[in-house]
Amino acid sequence: MAQPELTQEVLDERIAILKRFRQLLEEQRRKFRDYLVVLEKQEEAIERDDVDVMVSHAELEQSIISEIYTIQKVIDPFEQLYRDVHPGVPEAEIPKLQTDLETLKTQVLQQNEKNRELLKTHMQALRQKVAGINNPYANRASVYASDKHTASIIDIQQ
Repeated sequence: MAQPELTQEVLDERIAILKRFRQLLEEQRRKFRDYLVVLEKQEEAIERDDVDVMVSHAELEQSIISEIYTIQKVIDPFEQLYRDVHPGVPEAEIPKLQTDLETLKTQVLQQNEKNRELLKTHMQALRQKVAGINNPYANRASVYASDKHTASIIDIQQ
């Protein structure tokens, strides 16, 4: 079966789709790399017990996850369009980019699990530390809550 000749307009459209799809995959890969760096720095902050840095990394993490999700919502239709335009003809770079993305996703999940375990261990240590604190005033009655009869009226003479 002979394939119909492609017009320049159709070729240009296919090239534009391919370029945009590649750009989106590369941007997604950059975001996952950024996310992995944030997770690694977050691990260091957990080990140093630096709460402020942990909070800032958590906020940055949420921002990056949101960006990744937004890009993925754009990639999905482009991927379908790419497959419709190029049935059975994978472009050389696209599978490599997708493989890189899958590898990065796996690394991100592993680092995230590692950080979660570190935080869990850290939280258990803090709970034990708090439970072990001895409050010297715990069993003492307040001097202000005494039942003893004390003076309540003062007679002032001039």
